[in-house]
Amino acid sequence: MTEINYPKPGKFIDPLSDFGFRHYFGSEPNKEILIEFLNDLFEGERHIEELEYGPNEHDGDGEADKRVIFDLHCRGSNGEYFIIEMQRIRQEYFKDRALYYTSRLIQRQLPKGKAFNSYQLPNVFLIAFLEFRMEEKQRSRYFHDIALCNTSTGEIFYKKLGFKFIELPNFVKQGDELESERDKWFYLLKHMSNMDKVPKFLDKRVFKLIFKIGTVSKLNKEERMAYEASLKAKWDTQNAFDYAIKEAAKEAAKVATKAATEKERAKAGQEKLDSAKSLKETGLLSNEQIAKSLKLPLEVVEKL
Repeated sequence: MTEINYPKPGKFIDPLSDFGFRHYFGSEPNKEILIEFLNDLFEGERHIEELEYGPNEHDGDGEADKRVIFDLHCRGSNGEYFIIEMQRIRQEYFKDRALYYTSRLIQRQLPKGKAFNSYQLPNVFLIAFLEFRMEEKQRSRYFHDIALCNTSTGEIFYKKLGFKFIELPNFVKQGDELESERDKWFYLLKHMSNMDKVPKFLDKRVFKLIFKIGTVSKLNKEERMAYEASLKAKWDTQNAFDYAIKEAAKEAAKVATKAATEKERAKAGQEKLDSAKSLKETGLLSNEQIAKSLKLPLEVVEKL
């Protein structure tokens, strides 16, 4: 069995690891980090003053219902709900899953057992950090702000349900190209694990706090073990995905080579038949002579 050589952890905790994600965004003592992030992400569309963390797991209403597990789930002081997800590997039905998650959360807010319901629903938003491209051909857009809209006019039809997807592979801006606080967050998420010091352009107080609590050397023994296990799980998942992609590419190459070989054989066989037919039409050679010279079965030549 081949031994995997894992990279050594960097100076700062990787925010895209499960441990790092919870450490920065899911920790009650550091709740202000998530509040600052959401306010910068919404850029004035909403203003969150306080957050209350909710349960990450929700059982279905019946035994047959699928359990929903959020990476992070919280409620704002204005009654809105936020689901924050981190997706490392492409999922075939990711968009369906996003809609299912938000729908289940909305459904759970309706009072049970009442004959009449006003159906006044809370605001629900799903924010997802994606370490893959939703569409391989689309590489120019890294931030998607999605809502239900009227396709005829382009106007927002329903403002209380929204999706914000961040495609990190498409975010290629350098430090001197960052145009907003939101850009700074995306840069931090993507590059923090490879940094060895705090960049000058990330001088905001909340970023300084993140680097302060994100120094690996400050973790205790149990936290360090948990973080390293989280990193290994992340690397193992990525290695398995990369291996699957590589094997799929090899198989595709084999199929293409086989198809090309079979095509060449078919072409060569047809050329032999054409030559045999031409020779037969001259009447200069017998069927036996033509078959022998072109290495064809005699019965094939006889039927030409």
